[in-house]
Amino acid sequence: MTEQGVRWTAEQVLALAPDAASRKAGSRLGTAGPWSEAGSGEGTVWGLCKGSGSKPYQTVVDLAGAGGPAYKCSCPSRKFPCKHALGLLLLWAEPGGAVAPAADPPEWAEQWLSGRRGRAEGKRTEDEGSSATGSADPEAARRRAERRAERVTAGATELEQRLSDLLRGGLASAEQAGYGLWDETAARMVDAQAPGLAARVRELGAVPGSGPGWPARLLEECALLHLLDQGWLRRDRLPDDLAATVRSRLGLPASADGPPVRDRWLVLAQYDTVDPKLTTRRIWLHGAASGHTRLLLSYGAAGRAPELSLPVGLAVEADLNGFPGAGQTRAALGERYAPPAPADLRPPGVTTAEAAARYGEALCADPWLDSVPVTLDRVVPAPGPEPGSWQLADAEADSALPIVTAASSRPGLWRLVALSGGAPVKVFGECGHRGFTPLTAWPEGPGEPVTLC
Repeated sequence: MTEQGVRWTAEQVLALAPDAASRKAGSRLGTAGPWSEAGSGEGTVWGLCKGSGSKPYQTVVDLAGAGGPAYKCSCPSRKFPCKHALGLLLLWAEPGGAVAPAADPPEWAEQWLSGRRGRAEGKRTEDEGSSATGSADPEAARRRAERRAERVTAGATELEQRLSDLLRGGLASAEQAGYGLWDETAARMVDAQAPGLAARVRELGAVPGSGPGWPARLLEECALLHLLDQGWLRRDRLPDDLAATVRSRLGLPASADGPPVRDRWLVLAQYDTVDPKLTTRRIWLHGAASGHTRLLLSYGAAGRAPELSLPVGLAVEADLNGFPGAGQTRAALGERYAPPAPADLRPPGVTTAEAAARYGEALCADPWLDSVPVTLDRVVPAPGPEPGSWQLADAEADSALPIVTAASSRPGLWRLVALSGGAPVKVFGECGHRGFTPLTAWPEGPGEPVTLC
């Protein structure tokens, strides 16, 4: 990874930045001027950066860590990575050898690396021991699970009654009641330890009065919520995979206990969604050999970026362990066998008609699924039939997928239009009932992927 000929691009480095200010500050430090004793080797980059004090900042980046790139800097910044780590990686990414390969890191970097990898090895040993011996108190764990199941059942039963009252009184009453009705109901679902139900109830609160056709949309969402309630209340009659999907949609914890799949995983997309309490990072991967597309989720407290970060266009040889559930694409990152490195790989694509059919098939396994990951081959971005709308049209067929309204107002759409220039492109994104959300695109010929999110 850190050999002279295999470097990241500047765009891939800057994709690690926690915010725009860090990207700007890191870019200013991506030159040789402030750096000394910079080196790289065995998936590690290190260097000394001159700051305002008498001592330079000691900066080291572990690109081969089990949970993604990790950073250590003696500066006081609370951002990860800090501007010094970003600047060091930008310097390393520059062609021409500004960061020279070295046999061994300096002692200050080696101490941190040894401690970090020792802790990772200890955790792996502890996890293996826990798997072998089971819970320290399985009976207590069983009782806790039973108590939570009872609370979830009570919450689902109460929600069924509230949905019945809403339909009995007419959907017009939902607009008159305002958001308070839904907020209070969501709070009751939180008390019942069913965060998945709470999230769906809050989403219902935004539907009344949201524009033409809102009663039909509200009825559809209420029907899906009723179906989820009934799935839980009758879970003992469901196939194991579908029962696991219901538990996942309710927000109950699950372990990534599927068999490990070792592959060279290409990073297709990475993007964050932010709410007042949590930042959620979604990373889509495609297996070069298996052909599987899998989702990694990583979380950060409000105001902080999640720790796991894998820039688009890199590939990492690693194990992925799947989560239970019918049609489940979520996985957990297991053992990594090499640092992430740039890869000249592209996922195979399908037509827009095949993408829509793929989403329909996935709904049979998971009726609450918002979208599926899809790569479209040879599509052209073009204005849609409605004013301000856009679509992705097949270059060789009379079919198209609408681009979701939210994406039509983002800068990524114009990057996609500029990349295409009227010619076909390959686009990866999420295809669902609201349309297609483009996340990454590749030109028809040689070229780097362009992130759209």
